[in-house]
Amino acid sequence: MPAKHQPLLVVDTPSMLYRAFFALPKSIRGELPGRKGRKSVNALLGSANLILREVELHDPRAVALCFGPDAADYRTDAYPDYHAARPPMPAELVDQWDDSHEFFRSFGWTVAVSDDLEADDLMGTLAQKEEKAGGLALLMTGDRDMYQCATKAVKVLYVKTGSQGAEQVDPAEVKRRYGIRPELVPDFIALRGDPSDGLPGAKGVGEKTAAELLRKHKSLEGVLDNAFREKRPALRTSLTGSRDELLTFKDIATLRPAKAGRPRDKRTDWRSAAKAAEERGMNRLAERLREKARA
Repeated sequence: MPAKHQPLLVVDTPSMLYRAFFALPKSIRGELPGRKGRKSVNALLGSANLILREVELHDPRAVALCFGPDAADYRTDAYPDYHAARPPMPAELVDQWDDSHEFFRSFGWTVAVSDDLEADDLMGTLAQKEEKAGGLALLMTGDRDMYQCATKAVKVLYVKTGSQGAEQVDPAEVKRRYGIRPELVPDFIALRGDPSDGLPGAKGVGEKTAAELLRKHKSLEGVLDNAFREKRPALRTSLTGSRDELLTFKDIATLRPAKAGRPRDKRTDWRSAAKAAEERGMNRLAERLREKARA
């Protein structure tokens, strides 16, 4: 397939590393470069397998692995409880995290890092650049906030707990799931809340009511401007009494442009990946990668 018809696969790497770490036993151990003794490699192994499944399914022109801080400063400055309840990184994950850049680069994959914005922001930026260049992008993540990026040229590969692979989410699927267009996802999050990010939303507003209000008023601003006309007293009080906070939540949920260039075409290097896997004691993965190299 010509490269121009192949998608760019963009990965929420922190999401995949955490997902793999908690899905696989920490007793999966190997050798990590520069570390003494055998260490847990479950997160590296599991995330590699998750990403490789999508590489084999979609034959991307390149793979971009995105990293960034857990919480961007501007978000915690705006709302201190943002991500505040998240526990610290587990000790067994720290060494794997530190090795992940070198490990994934061995696959021929691009590692993209933002020092000030989160991986989600970087992913959204790369998707926009790919679409603007006439390409297609697949955003692999376990975060539904990324539904805001769905367009004709950008699809979300949503990885959920317990699933065998990613679910492909396009604009029609966003509308089916949430009842709104992708561009209204930040407005929806602000109203409904997002417990994983520490955003409470509007008191008494769930998914159904949030979607209903946005379909009627077209945006969070429209909902708030018309809140005094709301016939349900509790809802009217909730909306009129939390305007500034809800607008802050929308701003937090809206992706910011990050400094990033469009990745060049670069296919997976199966031989180099096999060597890296073998060095870390991932022998079954190494053999699978060698088979791909021989094919």
